Amino acid sequence: MIKRVDIRKESVQNKLSALQRICLPEDVPYDTNFGSWWVATANGVDIGFAGLVRTVSWADCGYLCRAGVVPTARGQGLQKKFIRVRIRQAEALGWKWVITDTTDNPASANSLIATGFKLFEPTKPWGFKNTLYWRRKLRCQ
Repeated sequence: MIKRVDIRKESVQNKLSALQRICLPEDVPYDTNFGSWWVATANGVDIGFAGLVRTVSWADCGYLCRAGVVPTARGQGLQKKFIRVRIRQAEALGWKWVITDTTDNPASANSLIATGFKLFEPTKPWGFKNTLYWRRKLRCQ
């Protein structure tokens, strides 16, 4: 089950930090004090998380900022579900686009392709030399 969480609660902040360390041990944890965040559970155990924030550069665009699934729950389509729930939220907010990026992560790239994302080249890339940039136009509300 995927549930939106209240980031104002310290317990939620701690949960998101712990999930980031488990799912993405090589990455610097993302700031979870803003945006919209979700946690997935199975049998009462947290198995994944995802976040959506407004982009810094465009007012009508959301950024799929971070998502992760614990190793034992991977390969079951949870990333695609996280992408879809964030797309629905971005549409509800009236945004016209969502963007994201991947670096050396074919599984995430394939999930993005499966949910309608296309590669693009931003005028001001924000990632590494080998980062891929993705966007999807949303249905206007």
